[in-house]
Amino acid sequence: MTNFTKLQTSIKEYDEARENLIKKSRDVLKLSKLLIYSIHRDEMKEAASLLKQIEKELKALEKIAEHDPKMAYEGSYKIAVQEYVEAVLYYHFVTSGKLADLDVLPDHFVLGLADLPGELVRRAVFLAGKGEVDQVVRIKDEVNSIYGELLKFDFRDNEIRRKVDAVKYDLRKLEDLVLDLKLKGR
Repeated sequence: MTNFTKLQTSIKEYDEARENLIKKSRDVLKLSKLLIYSIHRDEMKEAASLLKQIEKELKALEKIAEHDPKMAYEGSYKIAVQEYVEAVLYYHFVTSGKLADLDVLPDHFVLGLADLPGELVRRAVFLAGKGEVDQVVRIKDEVNSIYGELLKFDFRDNEIRRKVDAVKYDLRKLEDLVLDLKLKGR
């Protein structure tokens, strides 16, 4: 006979862990947005502090996700991790000119990486306004490199494919911006 008490306990424990996962995911998501916003405002001391906080919160989130392998594909967790990836990659690119390797699931990394060009476009427009054409070109080259690497994959997931297509449009915006700057003689 089926042990219904054991089943109920198992389902209840999963639901409780999932609720904790959702709450902690919100913390990571909020810090990701704050980190990106700080970088856009060139508040790099604040950004460095937020980076430390987000690393700590992600570890706590991952500890909750260890409860069950299915947790890694819960919507709130997946979104929080991809936003974390986007924010941390953006921070590293702005501070070092390079992208960082992050210890997250490959799908989550690619989703965050595919969101990064949107932030890089915003930064390029900001830098173009300041007349920093070389930096704009560097950003365009990085997005071109990201797009080239993503094209080498055979993504079956529709969400990832859509995001990779968005990278193509971000690259086009950057190419147009660079052309416009060069035509204006900046």
